[in-house]
Amino acid sequence: MNKLELQITANEVRKGIVTAVHGAKAGHPGGSLSAAEIFTYLYFEEMNIDPKNPKDPDRDRFVLSKGHTAPGLYSVLANRGYFPVEDLPTLRHLGSYLQGHPCMQETPGVDMSSGSLGQGISAAVGMALAGKMDKKDYRVYTLLGDGEIEEGQVWEAAMFAGHRKLDNLVVIIDNNGLQIDGRIEDVCSPYPIDKKFEAFNFHVININGNDFDELDKAFKEARNTKGMPTAIICKTLKGKDVSFMENSIDWHGKAPNDEEYKIAMADLEKVGEALCQK
Repeated sequence: MNKLELQITANEVRKGIVTAVHGAKAGHPGGSLSAAEIFTYLYFEEMNIDPKNPKDPDRDRFVLSKGHTAPGLYSVLANRGYFPVEDLPTLRHLGSYLQGHPCMQETPGVDMSSGSLGQGISAAVGMALAGKMDKKDYRVYTLLGDGEIEEGQVWEAAMFAGHRKLDNLVVIIDNNGLQIDGRIEDVCSPYPIDKKFEAFNFHVININGNDFDELDKAFKEARNTKGMPTAIICKTLKGKDVSFMENSIDWHGKAPNDEEYKIAMADLEKVGEALCQK
C-alpha cells in the first residue's frame, strides 16, 4: 500500500473502533484510536500474515499487551479480512466472539489472549525465544500502553529479551500520555521511556506513531537491527480524529451515546473526504 491508501485504511479502522464501542455501550475508544496507524501499518504492510490461514506456523505474531484496546485490534482484523466488518457492533455482547479483551480461542487472527496489563510482553518474549530455538524466521510484535509500562513485569520481560538478544522481537509503546487515572507523568512517570529500554539492551527508535512515513522507516530499521530487540516509542494522540475525544482522559474507557456516535462518525467522514481529495 502507498501512504494515502494506508491513511484511508486507518480512517476505516477508526470508524470500526467507534462503531464497535458504540455497539457494546462499553469499551476503550481513546487508546484504540491513538494506535490506529500502528495497527494499520502492522497488518497491511509489515507483518507476514494470511487471513485465510490464521494459524500458519510460520506467520508473524502480534500480542496486544494493552488488551483493553481490543476494539482497535478487532477493527484492523476485520478490515484485513479475518472476519466481517459487520460483526464489529457485537463487541462485548453475550455469545459474540468479540469479547472485551482478546481471546485466542474465539477470535480469528488473535495470537494471544491478553488484558492483564504487563503480561502480554512476557508472552511475546516467549514467542520470540521459541522462534529462535526452533530456528524459525517469524517475527513477534507487541503493543503496550505507556501507562501499562508502570507494571514491573514489563521490565522483567525486557531484561530477558535484551539478555537473550531477541532481534526477532519488536516492542511498540503507544505513548499517548494518558492512562485511566490521568496523565502518566502524574500517576507514576515512566519517563524517560527510551533510556529505560536502552538500559535493558534494546535498540530504541522514537517516532510520531500517527505518521506512516515515520512508522515505515522505524519498522524497516527494526528489521535491519541484529543482535538485540527493538523498542519503538510512538508519540500519539489519544482519541485521534474524533473531535471531542482527542487528548481527553474522559474517553479512556467509556462508549459514546447515540448523539456522540453521530458526531464521531461525521468527524471521521470528514477525514475520509479530505484524504480522498488528495
